[in-house]
Order: sequence, then C-alpha cells, then structure tokens
Amino acid sequence: MSSALLQSSRLRAPALKPLPAAARKYAVPSDQSGDPKQQTIRRVLYPSNVRSRSSPVGTWRPDVGRALQRAIPSKQAHETIERAWLLHKRHLRQKRDAETERKFNSMKKAMDTLHELDTRLYMEANKKDDPRARSQEEVQMMKTMKVSEIRAVEARIRGLFPRELRIPTDTPSREGWKYEWKSFRRPV
Repeated sequence: MSSALLQSSRLRAPALKPLPAAARKYAVPSDQSGDPKQQTIRRVLYPSNVRSRSSPVGTWRPDVGRALQRAIPSKQAHETIERAWLLHKRHLRQKRDAETERKFNSMKKAMDTLHELDTRLYMEANKKDDPRARSQEEVQMMKTMKVSEIRAVEARIRGLFPRELRIPTDTPSREGWKYEWKSFRRPV
C-alpha cells in the first residue's frame, strides 16, 4: 500500500452536526391535538384502569363486593341460586329436545304414510340428487355462457327458487321483467 493511502485511512472524517428535526403535524400525539369531543368519547368508552374511582363501563368497580354481599348474603344462598339456574336451563333443554323429538316422529309418521300410499312419490321424496350432475342440454348451454354466468349456474342450489330470476316487486327494475328466461330441463 502506498503511504498516502495509509495516511488518508488514519485521518478521521469530520463529525457531522445533527440537523434540527422538522416539526410534523401528523407526528403529534393524538392526546395533544384533535377534537375535544373525540377525546371525551374516548375517555368515556375506554377509561383508564385507575383504581381510584368506578367507571361507567364496568372495567373496575370498588363497590362490587359490598353489592354482592347485600344481594347474596351467604355462599349457600349463592350456590342455591346457581343450582336453581342450572335446573331451569336443564328444563328448557328437555323441552327443546322433546319438541324436536315430537317433530321428528311426526315427520317419520308422514313419510311412512306416504310410503304406504304411493311408493313412487316416497322414492322421489327421498331421492339423492347429485348437485354436480349436469344434463347434456346444460353442458351445451354452458359452453356458450360467460364465466360469471357459469359460476352463477354452478352456485345454484337445485330445487330452490333460481337466484337469477328476478322476483316481482312493487317497483319494477329499470330493465324490466325477464320474460324470455327459461329454466334448465333435466331428463327425469
């Protein structure tokens, strides 16, 4: 190495003075600027967890213990109330279960009656329909559709009212009623 390079590497660079920080309005904390109404709302909704006073939203209340002691004087009374509440919930659950059982038995009885009266209707009512199955007519029609229309056809739940058919309303749409709309015919 040359001596000039060694000497230049030993020299120190002059210290740079820090530039004064530019004051930015958006960097000011929100507590020091802004709408006082917002600050009031924020203090009411999100009070600090200072344990010096009670808050309206219930984050801390110093009088809870005393209020509970006045309302429920003993542990036995509290346990009695707790057991009564659980008993009440159990009775409601049993009522719901009995109602569900009654509805199921009624449906089963109706299906058995249908099976005795008309086996063909019973088989049609219990037929498993593959929602992905498409007829030849549907496949040919889907070849001419746009991607959004194909997605709409694939999203349709069979047996329900078609989503793309506009239902009649008090005020008609700007385009009017779709008189030329026809559903897909599936071979039976």
